[in-house]
Amino acid sequence: MAGVQPPPLRSLDDFLLCSARFAVPDVRDLDRWNNRIINNLLYYQSNYLVSALGLLLLVGYFQPFQLLVGAMVVTLIFLGFVWVAENQAPVRRFRRNHPSISVFAILLASYLFISVLGDVAVFLFGIAFPIMMVLVHASVRLRSLKNKLENKLESIGLKRTPMGLLLEALGQEQEAGS
Repeated sequence: MAGVQPPPLRSLDDFLLCSARFAVPDVRDLDRWNNRIINNLLYYQSNYLVSALGLLLLVGYFQPFQLLVGAMVVTLIFLGFVWVAENQAPVRRFRRNHPSISVFAILLASYLFISVLGDVAVFLFGIAFPIMMVLVHASVRLRSLKNKLENKLESIGLKRTPMGLLLEALGQEQEAGS
């Protein structure tokens, strides 16, 4: 984790308001759509973290124990998936070739495990909703020149960020910055 720098918080104007440009992604060009998502995840990662934490705190205020159980389950399943993907070649290839299905599988496994525990509503609102919000924003937010420059610095290794490490763990490091 040495050399990891958290990126700056982007202005609300750049993130959501006036200067932000949004467009529905072209679902016929999955590579371009995937590229947009990854680069927006890298560029706006601090904003996404603050937004997700805000929603988690709101849910945690009303259901703290259930939120903690849900967070632990998702974390353990994610870590298990990363470990299996690093130690099993077929899973590693699947993770690299189908990143969206991999994330969906992690969320589905988490949902099934938590539903057995009875904390479905807390999982849906406290964990899955912030992830869905981040992915929707990253899908429809068009990239700016500043966004492209920051992502290029990340991809050539001049900057290391937490989101860059997460994407690397999901097998998406080759996509970042392209």
